[in-house]
Amino acid sequence: MKKILCILLFIASLLAGGELRAQQLGGGEFAVFAPITKYLSQGDAAALSSWFADNLDVTVISSSRNCSKSQARQILRTFFEAYTPRSFQVTHKAGEANKKYLIGQLNAGGELFQVTIYATSAGSQTYKIQQLNISRQTAVY
Repeated sequence: MKKILCILLFIASLLAGGELRAQQLGGGEFAVFAPITKYLSQGDAAALSSWFADNLDVTVISSSRNCSKSQARQILRTFFEAYTPRSFQVTHKAGEANKKYLIGQLNAGGELFQVTIYATSAGSQTYKIQQLNISRQTAVY
């Protein structure tokens, strides 16, 4: 019985350490997403597009395409005109070295959307959005 208790305590300490590491990742390492989330919540397609790579994959609701920075800006502008953003909440962020991704919930136009962003940096600290996905969130009962 003592052996089982020791094993359980060991496993619990490992899990607690992993949770602490995940909390530490929430800080400066993901600061790149601070302005991006601000622009999403404001519906500012022009400011958000300054974070776009020259070419990126954009999926909005059910339309998906690889497009230029200016085309992506126009797609988002059209989306924000149809669905005025009210708020944006980050639900998950992760990454390693020069790759980061974020998942969040956008409340816009009276509907909820799941937003996924994948950004990379090429050697410098400047991250660029390579993929942006906005999909209608389905209710789970």
